[in-house]
Order: sequence, then C-alpha cells, then structure tokens
Amino acid sequence: MTTNATSTTPPPPSGRAGRREWTALGVLMLPLLLVSMDVSVLYFAIPAISADLEPSGTQQLWIFDIYAFVLAGLLMTMGSLGDRIGHRRLLLIGAAAFGTASLVAAYANSAEMLIAARAVLGIGGATLMPSTMAMLRTMFADPAQRAKAIGLWSGVMTAGIALGSVMSGVLVEYFWWGSVFLVNLPAMALLLILGPMLLPESRNPAPGRFDRLSVPLSMAAVLPVIYGLKEIPSEGWNVRYVVSITVGLLFAALFVHRQRTAAAPMIDPALFRGRGFAPSVGLNLVSAFGVMGSAYFTTQYLQSVLDKSALEAALWALLPSVPIGAAAPIATQLVHKGVNRAYVVSAGFAIAASGFGLLALAGTDSMVLVLVACGVLAVGCVVVMSQIMDLAMGTAPVERAGAASSLMETGAEFGGALGMAVLGSIGTAIYRHEIPASAPDVARETLGGALAVADQVPGLATAAREAFTSGMQGAAIAGAVLLAGAAVLAAVALRRVGMREVTEAREPEKVPA
Repeated sequence: MTTNATSTTPPPPSGRAGRREWTALGVLMLPLLLVSMDVSVLYFAIPAISADLEPSGTQQLWIFDIYAFVLAGLLMTMGSLGDRIGHRRLLLIGAAAFGTASLVAAYANSAEMLIAARAVLGIGGATLMPSTMAMLRTMFADPAQRAKAIGLWSGVMTAGIALGSVMSGVLVEYFWWGSVFLVNLPAMALLLILGPMLLPESRNPAPGRFDRLSVPLSMAAVLPVIYGLKEIPSEGWNVRYVVSITVGLLFAALFVHRQRTAAAPMIDPALFRGRGFAPSVGLNLVSAFGVMGSAYFTTQYLQSVLDKSALEAALWALLPSVPIGAAAPIATQLVHKGVNRAYVVSAGFAIAASGFGLLALAGTDSMVLVLVACGVLAVGCVVVMSQIMDLAMGTAPVERAGAASSLMETGAEFGGALGMAVLGSIGTAIYRHEIPASAPDVARETLGGALAVADQVPGLATAAREAFTSGMQGAAIAGAVLLAGAAVLAAVALRRVGMREVTEAREPEKVPA
C-alpha cells in the first residue's frame, strides 16, 4: 500500500493480496449486488404496492424513481467524503442506513413513508458504491489482481440489475411486497459483522476542508439532467424537460468552475491529468449508454411484442447474463498477456456494436435472436467497463480513489439516462411514423397504449407491434453506429496508455535473473 493512505490492515509484504483480501472481496460484493438490485427490484412489486398503499400517480413515480435520483445525485459527494473520513467507516455507516431503511420500507404503511425510506436507501447506496471500488484499490495493489477484482465487481454490478427484477417477481408471487426489501437485511448484517475484521481502512491523510458548497452544486448539476433524460423517452422532448436539462448543465458549469478554483475541491482536477482517466470517464458513459439504451427496448419487446408475462420476460432476460461472468476475466487475461488495452476495449465496443446489429435484424417473433443480441451486447459492454474501470482506478492515487470511483459511476448514470433518452426518442419517432394514421391518439403514443385499446380496432395490435419493432430496429442501427465509433475512439485515445502498459508488463522479462 502506498504511504499516501492510512490503513489498519496493510496488504501482505509481497504486495500481492492473500486469502484475507479475497475473502474481503466476497464480503464487499454483497452490498454491491444489493445496491444494483434495488435499481430494478420494484419492477413487479409496484402493482402490489399500489393496491396496498393506494399512492397517487405522482407518488407512484416517486416510489420508483427517488432511489435512482438520490443515488446519482450523491455519488460524488459520498466518494469525496469517503476519501476524507475513511472508506470502511463510510461503508459501514451506509450499510447500517441501508439496512434500517430496508426494514422501514418493508413495513411502510403509507406512500409517503415508502418514498422517504427509498430516499434513505438511495443515500445508503451512494455511500456503498464508491466505497466498495475505493477499497478494491486499497486491497489489491498488484495490477493483475486488481484487474481480476474489478472484473468481478463489474460482473456483479451488471448481474444485480438483471437479478433484481426476477427476485422481485418471485418474492411478490409467494410473499408480500415488503419482502423485496427484507432480503437486504441479512447481507447488511453480515457486512457490519465481518467488515471491521476483514476490510482495511484508508483515507486521504491531508484532504483539506470539505467543500460544502460543492455538495448542492453537484446535486443541482446531476439531478435535473437525469430527470429530464429519464422522462424524454416516454413524454417526448417537452419544454419542461429541455429546460430541466439546460438548468442542470448550467449548474454543471458552475460545479466545474468551483472545482478548478477551490482550495480543497470535492473532485480534484488533477485526476483528469492522469494517463487515460478522462477518456475512461467518457468511454464508460458510452458503454452505459449502450446497456440501458438497449434495455429500454428489449424489456418491452419481451412483454408487449412477444406477449410474455412480466415474470416470464424477466426469467428469459436472465439468459443473456450467463456469458457475462467469463467476459471480464478473459479480457483481463488478454491485457496481462501483453495485448494493448486500447485494442481490448476497442474490441469490446465492436462486440457490443455487433449486438446492436443483431437487434436491428429482429422481427416481431424473434425471441432467440433478441436474447442472443442482448447477450453479445452485454458481453461487449462488460469487457469495456471492466477494463476502463481498472484503467481509471489504477491511474487514480489511492487517497483519491473514492472521488475517482464516484466520477466513473456518475458518468455511468448519465450514460444510462442518455441512452434511454436518445435511443428511446428515435424508437418512439419511428413508431409514431409507422403506426396507421387512423389509430386512436392513445395508440399513436406508445405500444402499451395501443395494446390497451387493441380490442376496439381490428388489426391494431399487429400494426402496433410491427411499428414498435421497426422503432427498435432504427434505434439499434443508431446504437451500432455510436458504439462502432466508440471502438475507433478507444483505439486512438487509449493506444499510448496501452502501449506503456504492455512495455511495463514486459520489462521484467528483459532483466536477467
């Protein structure tokens, strides 16, 4: 471990992590899995919650969205705070808050109470995500071991989102809706017990004063943009959402100015001078764009085009996640055998682009093709995310690991929202162009609206499904072009960084024994 960070549990003298560190990694995967699952865990619980708590339409939206909004808005704050007070301490505080909020959410007796509990869950999630990655940076000083650990982190993160919806469906089927929150309690209790024994503490020994003004500025920059981007796919480019995004971008400019001029900024601009860090943030954003942009269509395709039940669709959607587990380790092995990381990342984008290409070939009865396309796309994006995250965290100083991790994760949140907004808008525009002009107004808005009134208009269901599929094809072509461009950009932007890594990896072979 470097001397820039303090630690109560130093790594082995050899610099390589041992059994203790790998066991600690397993403990860290628990909160990460649950935080990622909570993004999608309400997919099947919302109908039961609506029947029990009778929320208004606005309250129902907030029950679903407040978690992601608070999580995205506080990531940078919590990453920087962890660098100051210690990542283990913040992780344990977050675990306690997450567990307590889960218990409150499970037994909430009003919509307001559930919204408040979901907001606290978002706060807890914002402490857990950057803390887990920052602690990986501390525990795994050896580059090869760190790359493997980050590959596992990326796989668990991606799998958790897919698993959350399925677990929600199963639990609601056999228990009551509150059970989707109670599953968090054993894992958080285990973390609180084992964390102090296994996890090292690390912090910046000279962080300076915490820049409190940056907290509201960062939230004012992130939340309006995320809100606007999330609403555009379903509501269109409404003036309200355009204004929301514009306001967020103005606050983002103020936030950047604050970081460049403050004596002790929340996000040290020096991070972006590290080799490959700035391109990593951008490429990670593009990767999340692909993942979430495709998910916007494939979930609707399985349910509304193929007419699968929600639980059936979620179970089928698990299949593309099967090859994800091998993607990151294979990519890591290639890099550590001397393949330029730039080419591995570029290949990941090319694979993901081919997944979009397959999706563009889907018809209204192409479940196998769509699932294969999703699997190919997911494999490519996980290759990219694991390598980009490893590069960024290897570049960042240990004492700034929390801030670096939070930047990467905030970029991913932006990328996901942007993917749904851009590709969703393309698909919606094509759908509205393809749907018959004689269709009712509600049918011209969305596929769900068309299916709701399909009994009243002969042939409407078939026409709406074909129009939606055409929209998905058009969005997939746009996604393929974007990711193909990212493949070229990655090869150019990271080539020098990757060449240096290959040289460093081969250097010991040139030294006589």
